[in-house]
Amino acid sequence: MTDQQAATLDNTDHNLSQLADQFLNGSHKEQLSLIPQLINVGEEGWKVLMNFLQTSDFNSIDQVRGQIYGALYRLKNPTVETFLNNHFAQGIIPLNSQRNIDYRNLNQLLLEQKFQEADTLTRHLMCELAGEGAVQRKWVYFTEVEQFPATDLQTINGLWWLHSEGKFGFSVQRKLWLSVGKDFNKLWPKIGWKKDNNWTQYPNQFTWDLSAPVGHLPLLNQLRGVRVTASLFSHPAWNENNPN
Repeated sequence: MTDQQAATLDNTDHNLSQLADQFLNGSHKEQLSLIPQLINVGEEGWKVLMNFLQTSDFNSIDQVRGQIYGALYRLKNPTVETFLNNHFAQGIIPLNSQRNIDYRNLNQLLLEQKFQEADTLTRHLMCELAGEGAVQRKWVYFTEVEQFPATDLQTINGLWWLHSEGKFGFSVQRKLWLSVGKDFNKLWPKIGWKKDNNWTQYPNQFTWDLSAPVGHLPLLNQLRGVRVTASLFSHPAWNENNPN
């Protein structure tokens, strides 16, 4: 090894050490901005992120953890895939359900940012929560929404929020609803469900990626009226353990 090569390696090690230190001791915002840099460093940067993921709180629904998980997943590197399969085979947060509903498929679709498929599955899962009658009719009554377990709503919402960089989810929509004084006529255009007094047409006029307006997804059946949406936004689930 030449002196120049040795100096380059030392400089690389120093830069990585400095970057890792900034990440581990940085604010939430700084950590989010440093994730792509650590990914671009290569294997040594990935190790920093994998170690952070492994030692962080599994029960925490946190954007830093979510974006690390997504970035590592998208590398499609055999070593990284083995790590994720060994330590996070069912995802980055607990997929809790009081109704024994399996949320692994929803987790996978959202992780892969297949938002349209995840939206369809979300509606089906909500019908499952409501019971066999709702599954058959393919929509839910507002009175059924009131009986949804908080745990399940928090799991569904947490997955949407975590895998969308905090842009999507029922809790995000609810915050916007509260910000406009619970006025649905102001909410619909704000989240891209209505424009110039015309309803956004499903599915082609909706935006199925992260360029969508904040709160755009998941979709609710707004054309049946607002009672289902109001029941969802008023649910006790958002008074406890809300991820954002």
